[in-house]
Amino acid sequence: MTLGLSTPIDLVRPPRIVFGSGTLPAVRDWLKEKGLTRILVVADAFNAGRVDVLGLTGAVEVFGEVKPEPDLPNLEALLARAEAFAPDAVIGFGGGSAMDLAKLAAVLPGSGQTLHEVVGPEKVKAKGAALVQVPTTAGTGSEAGTRALVTDPATQNKLAVQSLHMLADLAVVDPDLTLTVPAAVTAATGVDALAHCVEAYTSRKAHPTIDLYALEGARLVGKYLDRAIKDGSDREARAGLALASLYGGFCLGPVNTTAGHAVAYPLGTRHHIAHGAANALIFPHVLAFNAPAAPEKTALVLEALGLPASSDPATVLEAAHGWCAAIGCEMKLSAYNVPQADLEIMATEAHAIRRLLDNNPRDMSRADILALYQAAF
Repeated sequence: MTLGLSTPIDLVRPPRIVFGSGTLPAVRDWLKEKGLTRILVVADAFNAGRVDVLGLTGAVEVFGEVKPEPDLPNLEALLARAEAFAPDAVIGFGGGSAMDLAKLAAVLPGSGQTLHEVVGPEKVKAKGAALVQVPTTAGTGSEAGTRALVTDPATQNKLAVQSLHMLADLAVVDPDLTLTVPAAVTAATGVDALAHCVEAYTSRKAHPTIDLYALEGARLVGKYLDRAIKDGSDREARAGLALASLYGGFCLGPVNTTAGHAVAYPLGTRHHIAHGAANALIFPHVLAFNAPAAPEKTALVLEALGLPASSDPATVLEAAHGWCAAIGCEMKLSAYNVPQADLEIMATEAHAIRRLLDNNPRDMSRADILALYQAAF
């Protein structure tokens, strides 16, 4: 199912990635080296409270109101602040939501383009400010990618913008920033990183150049996630997960995710379930559903998680479900107060996300998605 070695693929990475414990000063040094002095930091409330760790000098403006699932009003508030401040550098400091909004803040202000005009691939005209990404969770890998997702409250759908202009000029991945992440968030974001790797690995667009990162990312999660949940101060485990997240980000650009993310999205847009938690709940079901179309790779994924190899759908579901539950993930939709009456509309919404579902190794009908939600209820 993997595309051949000679199939063309476009690999895009930030020109500079600094990785490892204690690397955070690279942000300050790089800004100084480039002569950038008007800095807009885009963060959630928690990270806005510790912006001092970035050691910034010059004029610093902090937008600290990033929501867990950013929507249009959230973005518009940020863009208004950016227009007024006119930064020469934007720093995404937080999880995927902060980094996604930072991408848009680096390209939209002063461009004459609205968000709706740039939705889709490569519609952004130019980058208006330098972009630095500093992840504080190990999940999205957004620091390595060129996509930003924002929820439109009117339609309850995620608007996806993809542009090379939104690639970070510098990504600094310092795992020490994740030492304070609570166990439940560590679990959910860890499964998000895992889902990026596994969905890319089993995708119709899967490619040998990315398979390497995808399988190693899954192995890193299998090795380190439980350790980081049990002891948040375990630096080696935190670094392993930060690397898994970065590798997941490498997978997103050229290959991207498949049905798992499509089916998880309505949980976030409609019911405000955190993206990582939504992915964890859906992950075993989609892995099992796809097993007949990708038997060898499914078996390798289970092995990567320390589970017995199998490609039998029932066995895969039981094993992956048990693994997610054992690390503390909530595995029932009903526990999130999702009304059973909403499953039909959610299935319709998920089935419409063709940019992801068309990459799935096995065709997934609306009825299949509904059955999956019912099984997860």
